[in-house]
Amino acid sequence: MSPKWVRRGAASAAAVAVSLIAVCPPAAAEEVEVSFGIACRVRSVIDVDELLGSSATVDAPARVRPGERFTYRIQTAPVAYPDSSRGATTRSVSRLKNDFAIPANATFVDAAVVPGTAFNLDNVPPGVLRVNEDGVPDPAGTILRLSGNNEVIGNSPTSGADSEAGIRAPKTQLQLDGSPSPVGDSWFRLPAVEVTMIAGDAGVITPMLRTAGAAGLVDDDANYNTSLTQATFLGTNQWGPTRCSPRDTMTGPLNAGAGPLATITISDTAEVPATVTVDAPDVVDDGTVVTLTATVSPDVDGGTILFRDGGTDLGPPVAVVDGRATTEHRVSGAGSHTITAVYSGAPGAAGATSEPVAVTVPGSDSTPGWWVAAGIGVIAGALAVALVARRRRR
Repeated sequence: MSPKWVRRGAASAAAVAVSLIAVCPPAAAEEVEVSFGIACRVRSVIDVDELLGSSATVDAPARVRPGERFTYRIQTAPVAYPDSSRGATTRSVSRLKNDFAIPANATFVDAAVVPGTAFNLDNVPPGVLRVNEDGVPDPAGTILRLSGNNEVIGNSPTSGADSEAGIRAPKTQLQLDGSPSPVGDSWFRLPAVEVTMIAGDAGVITPMLRTAGAAGLVDDDANYNTSLTQATFLGTNQWGPTRCSPRDTMTGPLNAGAGPLATITISDTAEVPATVTVDAPDVVDDGTVVTLTATVSPDVDGGTILFRDGGTDLGPPVAVVDGRATTEHRVSGAGSHTITAVYSGAPGAAGATSEPVAVTVPGSDSTPGWWVAAGIGVIAGALAVALVARRRRR
């Protein structure tokens, strides 16, 4: 979707945020990459909504023993912002933030930035804080925040939306390899975060983005990904605070980006990797009760399946019998519903998460929009028309 501008003179920082392009390097064999859409709103003189593509990569062990100390890494994709468009000129992107949920079934020990995994960042060095739902540092918090000293646009005691602060991506017009960009784009990437935990007694551990509570709403300071764009238009400085959540439309439900990004099974014994598939109808009317069936291979008895719609659990876990688990669910709300199944594991079979399956309810605003391969952040505004040649329809 390309925003339609009524007042060209109001290009502001909302004239500089929607044109992120990102390329995800090929994932290593031990890594799992999950791709998903994000819906972003840029607040400025004119607000702009944009649908983009995103991804996250997790490097984690498939299995840990009860009580074992282990680590996993999580990182979002690199991003680029353009030089200018329609008279608006970018200057920087700052107050960059990614929030991650601390997984259940394990005890948090520590989290730190992985050296050498970031690109083109300055101002405040990236760091990881444990925070609560209000974004306040808290030793009992449930969220890991990647930021520059918690200087973000909101959901923090050190927030602001009209000045540079925190992690900044300066305007360098360089590509990821350090060479000049032929089109003037400035590339950057937030670093990977390494999380150390101690496994619980049983079950699975599932690294996820922050999407619970207010973080799962559209245009909320608690969204997992937020940033602040600075731009100039006719000599006037403008700011564009941007908030993004994993969903396929601005009014649709959360998608696979709100689900497990990896599955770590807690078990004492070596187990055969399990594969989980979900059967669900492609298109249903709003309010229809559908049957969801998960199949676990190899055929096993034991363990449970937790069905999810985006980041929402669809009732309690369902027991697996003869390799299958079934539940009924009323699909409510127009748009694309992303259904996944999380298998807990059982003796002889490791836990696993299915590939997402889309169940579409017609009558939404989910007409094909413009998607760019983005990663962390969206740089505000109306540069959608500037990079049409580099975009693709989803």
